[in-house]
Amino acid sequence: MTIYIDPPTWPGHGRLWSHLVSDASYDELHAFAAAIGCPPRAFERDHYDVPEARYADAVAAGAVEVGSKELVRRITAAGLRRRKHGHRTG
Repeated sequence: MTIYIDPPTWPGHGRLWSHLVSDASYDELHAFAAAIGCPPRAFERDHYDVPEARYADAVAAGAVEVGSKELVRRITAAGLRRRKHGHRTG
C-alpha cells in the first residue's frame, strides 16, 4: 500500500502538474490527498493532479517519487487504471 507521485512535467493552466496515485485503493488515495490539502476537484478518473508547488508537500507526507511510466505500470498492475472514454487498445 503505497502512494506514488510522478515528476511535475505535465503542462496545464499555466503550471506544471504531477499525478498522485495509489497501488492499493481509491480510499487510500482520497485520504492521502485530503491530508495534503488536495481538493476533491483535483481527482480525475484514477489520479489526483498536483501542482508543482505542492509536489514537495506530497513527498514529505510519504508519496514515493517514480517516473510517469512506472506510475502507470503500478496502478495498472493494481487494477486501478481507468482510461479515458473512447480510448482503444490493441
